[in-house]
Amino acid sequence: MSEAIAACEVEIEVPFFDVDLMEIVWHGHYVKYFEVARCVLLDKINYNYMQMRDSGYTWPVIDIRIRYARPAKFGQKIMVYAEMSEWENRLKINYKIVDKVSGTRLTRGYTCQVAVDMATEEMCYESPVILWEKLGLEKP
Repeated sequence: MSEAIAACEVEIEVPFFDVDLMEIVWHGHYVKYFEVARCVLLDKINYNYMQMRDSGYTWPVIDIRIRYARPAKFGQKIMVYAEMSEWENRLKINYKIVDKVSGTRLTRGYTCQVAVDMATEEMCYESPVILWEKLGLEKP
């Protein structure tokens, strides 16, 4: 993955309820694994969903992409890596899921989120100052 302003990793053991009859993770559950890592990343910068709400902004996901390389399976330990690669106008978080033991890449993808002012319900075309502050940056 590329250089990022913030990054994290999360270990997940694939649970039984995430797999199909062939013990392979159903494709939609990868979005959940991305979300788990995204929440850890947002906690790491001290701007989680509750803090976003309290600051007057919601941050809906407006775009998501997932590229499947190999399946994850029941009981497999996987590592989900998340890194924030854009923050000026939107939050773009890149993800990579690998097998914990071998390091083999299973899945990669990204999500994009934009700030929406809760008072006006208008999308912000620039990320609000609070995000820059949480990242330890000064807004130009």
